[in-house]
Amino acid sequence: MHVTPTYDEIVKAPKALLHDHLDGGLRPATIVELAAEIGHELPATDPGELGEWFVSAADSGSLERYLETFSHTVAVMQTVPALRRVARECALDLAADGVVYAEVRYAPEQHLTAGLTLPEVVEAVLAGFAEGSEQAAAAGTPIRIGTLLTAMRHAARSMEIAELSTAYRDSGVVGFDIAGAEAGYPPTRHLDAFEYLQRENFHFTIHAGEAFGLPSIWQALQWCGADRLGHGVRIVDDIEPGTGKLGRLAGYVRDKRVPLELCPSSNVQTGAAASIAEHPIGLLRDLRFRVTVNTDNRLMSGTSMSREMALLVEAFGWGWAELQWFTINAMKSAFIPFDERLSIINEVIKPAYAKLL
Repeated sequence: MHVTPTYDEIVKAPKALLHDHLDGGLRPATIVELAAEIGHELPATDPGELGEWFVSAADSGSLERYLETFSHTVAVMQTVPALRRVARECALDLAADGVVYAEVRYAPEQHLTAGLTLPEVVEAVLAGFAEGSEQAAAAGTPIRIGTLLTAMRHAARSMEIAELSTAYRDSGVVGFDIAGAEAGYPPTRHLDAFEYLQRENFHFTIHAGEAFGLPSIWQALQWCGADRLGHGVRIVDDIEPGTGKLGRLAGYVRDKRVPLELCPSSNVQTGAAASIAEHPIGLLRDLRFRVTVNTDNRLMSGTSMSREMALLVEAFGWGWAELQWFTINAMKSAFIPFDERLSIINEVIKPAYAKLL
C-alpha cells in the first residue's frame, strides 16, 4: 500500500543535506537585529516583510536582484559574534526540520570586510555549529554538521581557500567547493587548487551544470576531478528525450555514481527548470542516477528540506520509499568517513524509515 507522506510526517523523518549555503539561510529576524547593530540599510525592517522580500527578489528572474539578496546577508556576517550566531541558528533550524546530517558551505573570503582573518572566520563558524549541534542534541534532535569552504570562481583565492580547508580538516571542515557565475569562469581556472586537494586526499564538489550546460559538468569531472556535482541538473541535456538514451557524459555520471546535488526550488527560481513538476529530478530518479535533494538557499527560496521533499511528493506522487532512497543517496555521498556514514544510515535513517514504509 502506497502511503502519501504528509509535510508534518516528513519533518519528523531523518534527512541528509549536502548543498546548503550558510549566507542563504539566515533567519529574517536575525538579519534585522544584526543590520541594526551595524547600521546596514535593509529593504524592510519587519522580519515577515523582509523574508517575503528575499523570496520575491530571488523569484524575480533577474540575476542582479537575486545576487543583491546576498549583499544583505553577507553584510551582517562580518564579525565573530555574528558568524557564530548565524551558524548556531543554522544548526538549530536544520535539526528542528529533522535533518540529521548536513554539509553547509560558505566562502570565507566574503567575510573579511570588518578585519577578520580567514582562520578567524572559519573558527567562528565552526564554534557556532558546535554550539548549535550541542543545543539541538539537548533538545532531542541531534545533528551532525560538516562545513565546506567555498572559493569564488571569479576571484583568485582558490588555492588559499583550498589550503585553509585542509588546515581545518580535523576540526569540522569536510570539503571544498567553488561557486559563483559559471559562464565565463570555468572551473579549470582553479586547476591548481583541485590538483592540490587531490594530492592531499581531500574531498571537493564543484557548482556545475546549473546555469551553464554540459561543458561545465565535463570540466568539473574530467579536468578537475570533482567528487560531486553542485546542481548538475543540466546533465539531462545529454539524455535523449523520449527514449531516455544516455550520451557518453550522462552514461559516465550514472555509471560512476557521481552524486548530483539537486536543488528543485532553487532551480525553478533561476530558470534551470520550468516548475517542480517539470524538474528533471523525476527523469534522473527513474534512470537511477545518484540523485540527492537539497535546499541551496533556504531564505531566498523560502524553503527547507521537508518542504522540498513535500513538493516532490506532490509533483511526482512519491512515497516513503523514494524519500528514503534520496536520504540514503545523500548519506552515501557525504564527505565524512565511510564508517561514520554507515552508522548514520544503519542506526538512524533505516530504522526510522522502517517504521514509515
